[in-house]
Amino acid sequence: MKKIEIQNHKDTRSGFGEGLHELGKKNEDVVALCADLTGSLKMNAFEADFPERFLQVGIAEANMIGIAAGLTIGGKIPFTGTFANFSTGRVYDQIRQAVAYSNKNVKICASHAGLTLGEDGATHQILEDVGLMKMLPNMTVINPCDFNQTKAATIAIAEHEGPVYLRFGRPKVPNFTAVDQKFEIGKALMINEGTDVSIFATGHLVWKAIEAGQALAEKGISAEIINIHTIKPLDAEAVLNSVKKTKCVVTAEEHMMHGGLGDSIAQLLSRELPTPIEMVAVNDKFGQSGTPEELLVEYGLDTPNIIDAVGKVIKRK
Repeated sequence: MKKIEIQNHKDTRSGFGEGLHELGKKNEDVVALCADLTGSLKMNAFEADFPERFLQVGIAEANMIGIAAGLTIGGKIPFTGTFANFSTGRVYDQIRQAVAYSNKNVKICASHAGLTLGEDGATHQILEDVGLMKMLPNMTVINPCDFNQTKAATIAIAEHEGPVYLRFGRPKVPNFTAVDQKFEIGKALMINEGTDVSIFATGHLVWKAIEAGQALAEKGISAEIINIHTIKPLDAEAVLNSVKKTKCVVTAEEHMMHGGLGDSIAQLLSRELPTPIEMVAVNDKFGQSGTPEELLVEYGLDTPNIIDAVGKVIKRK
């Protein structure tokens, strides 16, 4: 297992904020809308430097999506910002009808996703958002793993024509991907080549997968670790090429098991290459209040659970 260096610890929402601000300097068509959470979404710098392109809509998320859809008709590239729960569950009808169905060029940017929202509890910890968004025709779904990748993804989606759901989070997490990376939508990233098991991880669980890979290497198990930052469209070629070699799969995500990354990979494998698979994800439960690390342990999304899943799936080969 090759050594991967942590540059620092940063929250992915700050990567979004920096990427949005950089876009504001480069592209006058980029506009930002926020539902009363400017500080939480790290949109302050964009608001300060481009006030004429910033709309504070207040606690009116459905209205925000409608305004964003309308702005695209005039050639603008709107980025909406609020918590993931309010970005998806609260406004699903508006996204479906005004954005996805109409194939509008709206970028739905969602912070505080998953259990690592932490102490705010189950009402805010949406674990179904990836499933909701990936089921919509025309929608691209992206879940980057660290600060650098979130910044790069934010910049990249401005060039993509069509609706995008960009998911990121609240806590400071290891920042380990390249500062100057080019983000390619739909292109999985190989982190470590291996021969015994394929671990496909997304978002905050990518680093947990790396930790698991390091521990497995000490046991003589060679783990191939792949960062699936784009859940839709899924990089089917990268998945199948890896699984043909390793013959077994573990998926890891901070999301409900139903409808998430593991679900997408299982569907692909059932059609193309039936393979033993174990999924590290939340199993049909709501969240609860706690620190991010406490909740990841409580819901089985930590490094030891990935290691255990690898042990189970290798026995099923």
